[in-house]
Amino acid sequence: MSRRTSAFEFAGPRAYAVGVRRSLVLVVTVLAAVVASLAPAVAGAAPASQAKGATVTGPVTGGTGEPTLIATGFDLADAGYVAEEYFIEGTATAYDAAKPLKSDGKWAVKPVSTAPYKTRIVVYRPEKAKDFSGTVVVEWLNVSAGFDSAAHWMHVHNAFVRSGAAWVGVSAQAVGVQGGAEAVGGVAAGGVKAADPERYGSLTHPGDIYSYDIFSQVGRALRAGGKTGPLAGFPVERVIGAGQSQGAIYLTTYVNAIQPRDKVFDGFLLHSRFAGAANLTKAPPAPAGTPFRSLMPSPSRIRTDTGVPVLTFETEFEVASAASGAFVDARQPDTKMLRLWEVAGTSHFDTYGAPGFGYHDLGDGQAERDLLDPAKLSGGPLNCAPAINSGGAYLVLNAAFSQLERWIRDGTPPPKAPRLDVTAAPKGASSEPASAAEEAPTVHRDEHGIALGGIRTPLVEAPIATLSSEGATGGTFCRVFGTTVPFDAATLSSLYPTHADYVAKFNQATDRAV
Repeated sequence: MSRRTSAFEFAGPRAYAVGVRRSLVLVVTVLAAVVASLAPAVAGAAPASQAKGATVTGPVTGGTGEPTLIATGFDLADAGYVAEEYFIEGTATAYDAAKPLKSDGKWAVKPVSTAPYKTRIVVYRPEKAKDFSGTVVVEWLNVSAGFDSAAHWMHVHNAFVRSGAAWVGVSAQAVGVQGGAEAVGGVAAGGVKAADPERYGSLTHPGDIYSYDIFSQVGRALRAGGKTGPLAGFPVERVIGAGQSQGAIYLTTYVNAIQPRDKVFDGFLLHSRFAGAANLTKAPPAPAGTPFRSLMPSPSRIRTDTGVPVLTFETEFEVASAASGAFVDARQPDTKMLRLWEVAGTSHFDTYGAPGFGYHDLGDGQAERDLLDPAKLSGGPLNCAPAINSGGAYLVLNAAFSQLERWIRDGTPPPKAPRLDVTAAPKGASSEPASAAEEAPTVHRDEHGIALGGIRTPLVEAPIATLSSEGATGGTFCRVFGTTVPFDAATLSSLYPTHADYVAKFNQATDRAV
């Protein structure tokens, strides 16, 4: 380069546009601290539909006039979609192990109790039935921050819309309905009932041990169709279960223990799970000094006889996170019905979800340009330091959904992917998950600090910054956001002597990734 230039000037909107047209072929997490806007505001109900004991009513009206949910902010009409909300109620069953549970995931369970419930589902679907693909993605809404977040809709909405899939978010856990002890950004987590008591005052959740059967009942209700209900007039051909982070941990248990009994779903997308699985029954209190106690084996792998496709999608963070039970310990070979994708340079949460690159993203390329603009880097809503990860995990996650849907539709499995170059930490005598102070797995990195191995996007193959899952500091949750550290001008100049060099390397990297 003949002059000093910033990384963004060097990459340039034009240069990135050339690459992004191709990289989009690769095609949440949401953590919004600004939940104070969820102000309190009786819900109307259409005739009920029945699905094996569950009663579905709606579309729901009243209260503030719209569903309480952390999701995208664009007008769904701009994508040809509509939003509706329904209540579902019935009697849910809790299960316990019928015999000792092993790490192979082949878990047999037995019913132990029942309880009444009433929860809600949010439906985003094409406005016109002719635009519906027949695929319904049923997301186990994430409650890790103490309120319902639509992580998969946030990250994968463009692929859903392009394909014509319907998306349904399920308040499967008690925290989403009734709140919990967490507080994010100084705002207590009160669930949807506290956010809009007029709309949601009639909801009740008996506890997370019943969440698995609630999820099954939602899936059956959607598959049943009928003249009334969430997808009346929209012929459902495929129902996919999806979840991120805590949602994926619960779905790990669901896939291993409940799907073999209920056979409701045609496939699963598990996004950012850790090594363990969620409890079937309520765990005893954790001993002092441990983050939690699980009754499930650790690691918990996915059973190899699922009978339906399962794609596990991992960022660099989950693979090597000691404090949450590193996923590296739960790795297993790909099989006829299992695929594992691990993505270099990515983290559990990132700029697409947290500061909102994806909040208004309708696929026009602006979000992709933002990923390469140092001026857009920030510490996110929690002011983490340094700037949080901009590794673009959502681009590969879009591809994961598209590949999974094709796998279910015509039997073509996704490509097998290389694993990240990670060495597991030495194992101690304790079976409890590691604390943050214990030794973490080692991520092997190149001279720029970027992880080796895994699925590699143009952002790490033609880098203008160090993208990592490590090094974040700050308040609650900051450690899961990862980091982005832009290269200095000298490094950029040595890597890409000319503008054309950068474009060429970006395009070559894109072709390899595709």
